[in-house]
Amino acid sequence: MKRYLVSGMSCAACRAHVEKAVSAVPGVTSCTVNLLTKAMDVEGDFDPDDVRQAVARAGYGAVPAEMEGSVAKVEAEVLRDRETPRLKKRLVLSCVFLLPLVYLAMTPGPRPAFLTGNPAAEGIAQMLLALAVIFINRRFFTSGFAGLLRRSPNMDTLVALGSAAGFVYSAVSLAGHFRGAAGKTDLYFDASAMILVLISVGKMLEARARGRTTDALKSLMRLAPETAVVLRDGAECEVPAAEVRAGEIFIVRPGGKIPADGIVLEGTSSVNEAALTGESLPVEKSPGSAVSAATINHTGFLRCRAERVGGETALAQIIRLVEASSAAKAPIARLADRVAEIFVPVVIGIALVTILTWLLCGAPFGTALTHGIAVLVISCPCALGLATPVAVMAGSGVGARNGILFKTAAALEAAGRVRTVVLDKTGTVTCGEPQVTEITPAEGGSADDLLRCACALEKKSEHPLGRAVVRYASERVPEEESAVDFQALPGCGVSGSWRGSALLGGAVDRLRERFPLPPELAAAAERTAESGGTPLLFVRDGAPLGVIGVADALRPESARAVEQIKKLGLRVVLLTGDNERTAAAVAERIGIDEVISGVLPGEKESVIRRLKAAGVTAMAGDGINDAPALTAADVGIAVGAGTDVALDAADVVLMKSRVTDIPAAIRLGRATLANIRENLFWAFFYNVLGIPLAAGCFVALFGWSLNPMIGAAAMSLSSFFVVANALRLNFFRIDAPVPEAEDASSVSKTLRIEGMMCSHCENSVREGLSALEGFLAADVSCERGTAVVTLKTDPGDEALKKAVESRGYKVTGIV
Repeated sequence: MKRYLVSGMSCAACRAHVEKAVSAVPGVTSCTVNLLTKAMDVEGDFDPDDVRQAVARAGYGAVPAEMEGSVAKVEAEVLRDRETPRLKKRLVLSCVFLLPLVYLAMTPGPRPAFLTGNPAAEGIAQMLLALAVIFINRRFFTSGFAGLLRRSPNMDTLVALGSAAGFVYSAVSLAGHFRGAAGKTDLYFDASAMILVLISVGKMLEARARGRTTDALKSLMRLAPETAVVLRDGAECEVPAAEVRAGEIFIVRPGGKIPADGIVLEGTSSVNEAALTGESLPVEKSPGSAVSAATINHTGFLRCRAERVGGETALAQIIRLVEASSAAKAPIARLADRVAEIFVPVVIGIALVTILTWLLCGAPFGTALTHGIAVLVISCPCALGLATPVAVMAGSGVGARNGILFKTAAALEAAGRVRTVVLDKTGTVTCGEPQVTEITPAEGGSADDLLRCACALEKKSEHPLGRAVVRYASERVPEEESAVDFQALPGCGVSGSWRGSALLGGAVDRLRERFPLPPELAAAAERTAESGGTPLLFVRDGAPLGVIGVADALRPESARAVEQIKKLGLRVVLLTGDNERTAAAVAERIGIDEVISGVLPGEKESVIRRLKAAGVTAMAGDGINDAPALTAADVGIAVGAGTDVALDAADVVLMKSRVTDIPAAIRLGRATLANIRENLFWAFFYNVLGIPLAAGCFVALFGWSLNPMIGAAAMSLSSFFVVANALRLNFFRIDAPVPEAEDASSVSKTLRIEGMMCSHCENSVREGLSALEGFLAADVSCERGTAVVTLKTDPGDEALKKAVESRGYKVTGIV
């Protein structure tokens, strides 16, 4: 992909002309122009000179964006506000000449001696002052008339035609006065100049407001460190962060920013990762821990190895995702794009029809021209072009600031239309780190023998349940070599050979028919399933060795997330490959009523497609094993992705790995979609009402007419209104409570707790409380030293105290 910065664009029509021109270049497969950032991304095998020439022929300029260095610097160059300083300077100079022009045209006050009693001289003075304003704002004319000559008119064309028509008519009237023509001399020099100045005011306000919509993205860019300390030839040296190479050793001292994604080799410290996850509490790091660029080292010395640098870091990918989401077109904007392509020619046609109609009705030419000019200057294609991208940029920026990444504008819009939320069980509503809960060997066998065989078989498995068995066994039995001829059997388990015996392992429900269970193993499997765990059966040479019960702890916030999703009026479905009993037990604990269980990995996609028939469907999974289902869903949400934001399958990535961000993402999507609708409504309503008013359609009925200068002011403010409305999204609160009364049957208790120091302490307390029967949610804060727990029924103070103190903390009071 090649990026260019495009100059000269002023409205949606300009964007459409540039995209059309570049798309016709041989070898170009895709061209996307962002009206908000003035950036153009071109893909394909093409000659860069052909692209620049195509843009030039369309009447605009294009220069390659500097792609060397850090992504933050590249994006900062793209988003740098070049318009506001230029417009401000132009506006000040224009006012120097406009103020005396308005004074001469509109007030009967004192005049200089050479103008007093000399209408002709005053007319010439007005013309010269108007010419000065026109010269200062000549860009409207060069861009507007050039577009008209190339048959690709834009907003500047409307402004230039309106201003030029008023100036030319006034100049002709003034010339007639010199020739001694009878009648009153109508001069519109003040209107001609005022139109240009008012449009410039609006453009400056719009440019400043547009800059505000990218504040969240700019704040991410500012996080990127400028320099890094690396070890080269055994010595420390300071280099620009963009020059750090993968595999290099870098050093971060207390208070320093981490320059690249990497692995800690030496040292322990706490690192503030708020830049990426939004979590304010620091995270403890030790050898083997992963660190991310732009996070801040708080307390200790760290020596790390760079793994991902430059444009490959998590921060760089976040920046690209947010910027790309605003460049992409949301489906809701398609109508506006189609209208924008023909808007300017249609308005020019309406203006001509307006002038002819007034002349045919017997109106003076000055009156007809006034209405025609008003039509030209009040029409605003710019508001149509900005309605969607400014809202998408603001919404995706708010999401990124809070750890919710929308990859495209379409994903943000679809999130606002979701009707069904499908939750995967393992790794989504559960922690994704199962633990062995029970070991039951077959009659005549031993637990150690069962563990040795299970460990040997599962060592090569990547399944979370298999890894849990290996972790448990490695702590209790001597390490054994791995099984050979290992095979993963999708939906059935794993198989292999070990010490001359054929081993097979998998979920009891999958293997029960082939290997009938003796009573003691059947009873063990029953107990594990009833508690929400998964019983695993291990078989050696066709004979059952035993059953190992594995359970995955629920995320503390899962019940609260489900409750919030329900309050949004959405259907919630739990989708899992586990057996019906295990799935039902988990669903009951977190409040889900609809469960689809026993689904093989390859079948999840078809289930999602079936659910989509009932409305827009979101699928939340771990982003890896659920890739086909995430792709099939209207909105794929990756939960638990950490800093891996490059997941291709998901449309939305939750950086905090927090299930409650699922309803938050949907609420943000709804807010953004509502904002886009408001913007589009205003853009269409403004033009539908303003153009007839300017044309004089209401003169006969109500006596309403419109001065072209008022029309120019309205045009300026229409775009500003759209951008300012999008800025309201910056006040969106991700953590705001979902508006609906809580279940009256729930019980809330506040525990005062001593000993909590960090986020790990908070999570430990939550896990302890989540084990209580009827648990719904827990708000734990180490800063306040409290835990507010919500349950379906009151378990009693002693049970609450025991749940917390079993984790090593002291409860000093319960309210």
